[in-house]
Amino acid sequence: MSIFTVALLVLLIPHFSDGQFEQWCIADEQTADADLQVALDWACGKGSANCSMIQVNQPCYLPNTVRDHASYAFNSYYQKFKHKGATCYFNGAAITTELDPSHKSCLYEFNP
Repeated sequence: MSIFTVALLVLLIPHFSDGQFEQWCIADEQTADADLQVALDWACGKGSANCSMIQVNQPCYLPNTVRDHASYAFNSYYQKFKHKGATCYFNGAAITTELDPSHKSCLYEFNP
């Protein structure tokens, strides 16, 4: 087996943490911005997600798009409440991913 094949296999194996798949919750690319905004407002309001990092001058404010802000808020809610039965659904506006969506100084939370 070549070193390239081994490296490729390592990249394709899902990450595990304490025997669980690592999953983040992000906005579904197929969802309209208006629907994402409704779900984002709920997540940051009644959903009690920590949305402080997507405020102006905070690490996850940029890119300043509804989709990026919704992804951060959805993940915050999901990580905070998944052990209490919460899902990554948001009325069909979100999906789970095993690829860490963190970028630059914007770190997405993961709770095993």
